[in-house]
Amino acid sequence: MPDMTTYEVFIATAVGFLLVPGPAILYTIARSVDQGRAAGLASAAGLSTGDVIQVAAATFGLSAIVAASATAFTTVRYLGAAYLIYLGVRRVLSRDAAAERPDGRARLSRIYGQGVLVNALNPKNALFFLAFLPQFVSADAPAWPQVLLLGMTFVVCGAGVRVIYSLASNAVARRLPRGRAGGRASRYVSGGLYIALGVAAATTGSARR
Repeated sequence: MPDMTTYEVFIATAVGFLLVPGPAILYTIARSVDQGRAAGLASAAGLSTGDVIQVAAATFGLSAIVAASATAFTTVRYLGAAYLIYLGVRRVLSRDAAAERPDGRARLSRIYGQGVLVNALNPKNALFFLAFLPQFVSADAPAWPQVLLLGMTFVVCGAGVRVIYSLASNAVARRLPRGRAGGRASRYVSGGLYIALGVAAATTGSARR
């Protein structure tokens, strides 16, 4: 594993990077504001699971294949973007906010699964891990255990940051009026955010997490 000083620097760098709101944070906030604390936490858990998939891919070299193939990268990027846009359109067209409020295990499971897909189908995550993690890998030891350790540390830090953002945004949202007009506005704002994230994922070369 990396020496303790390097590991501490990695953790500090990762937390500082994660605190800057990016697509994953904005996605979690949208869920928390629109559908409540449980939905926000389920989304955060799903996004973190998607990160675990990306870390596993980076560890075993699958991400390098995607990054090296323009066709593979483009395909995965558009799949992820299309899924975000689908979620946004579905949200905007739903009849009311209450209809989408998660009130049982099945709904939370679906929200969790959506979070997994959002991050697992984001090839920019693959590029991020391939670019970021090797900066802290020692050449004097096997690379894959270090990549795995650093990647999972990043996942844990990311999960913690998303939970904090989810709880904070939900606390603010609960103080706002929730009438019919407020529910409609929430639906349009959250749906528009998903669509914007999808468009950004399809058209930009890099993005914060």
